[in-house]
Amino acid sequence: MTKECDARVLVLLEALPYVHQFHQKIVLIKFGGHAMVDEEAKLAFAQDIVLMQAVGILPVVVHGGGPFIGKILERMGIQSRFEQGIRITDKETLEVVEMVLDGQVNGDVVKRINQMGGRALGLSGKDAKLIQAGPLALTNDEGEALDLGYVGQVQGINADLVSEVIQADYVPVISSVGVGKDGQVYNINADTVASQLAQALGAVKLVLLTDVKGVYRDPEDPESLISTLSVDEFLQLKEEGILTGGMLPKIEAALAAIHAGVDRVHLISGREPHALLEELFFDAGIGTMIE
Repeated sequence: MTKECDARVLVLLEALPYVHQFHQKIVLIKFGGHAMVDEEAKLAFAQDIVLMQAVGILPVVVHGGGPFIGKILERMGIQSRFEQGIRITDKETLEVVEMVLDGQVNGDVVKRINQMGGRALGLSGKDAKLIQAGPLALTNDEGEALDLGYVGQVQGINADLVSEVIQADYVPVISSVGVGKDGQVYNINADTVASQLAQALGAVKLVLLTDVKGVYRDPEDPESLISTLSVDEFLQLKEEGILTGGMLPKIEAALAAIHAGVDRVHLISGREPHALLEELFFDAGIGTMIE
């Protein structure tokens, strides 16, 4: 056996225990950030999902569309505004969100997975009241209520619908919009939706793709990446103010999932091709694992 062949065999053998461990288990993946606009990253993500499905893992994908939404709003002369990492969503912004998430991103993700030989089915959070929502209430540091517009919070999940799609041997690809009892559509943070779905479906893992490699002890020091965090350590970093901005919804999503029984949450970089496979199937991993 050549050295090259031996190395390839060792890679497969290292992955084998994880393939067995996660066989017929649901892994919830939030797809977003830079990975959505980079062609190499989009291709790699689709290949990763197809491989997971091929070895008997049950991937469920939730996506946002921030980079595309921001570009369209900019062309329309509408400034993107955020509070605590959440996009403020007025009526015009909501129309763009629906168009991008349900009309553009969802179809593109489904198409790429299917082109790679997988079986994906696109779903809007509005379909069959998949994601039931109401307005999100947030306050500022002075305790004053913030006007977020049509930003929603998850109030219920139609888990049976997603389970039926999984049982039919499809990968559900779900957009992060929800619908209220009165039919009002809401824009919901994709990390939050992914966390709630992971809880409702009994997923063993929640993987959040981000624009950074994971959680850093010092955000200014790329060498300070933390590979494994306990919930207590995670909370300590939050208290110290190390985790801020767009990382805040991810913190809440991760903690909610862990407290509800999801075994582990992973924060990994969507900029790294095949980061999903490296994090799931190899001992060292590539991002930050919270348990």
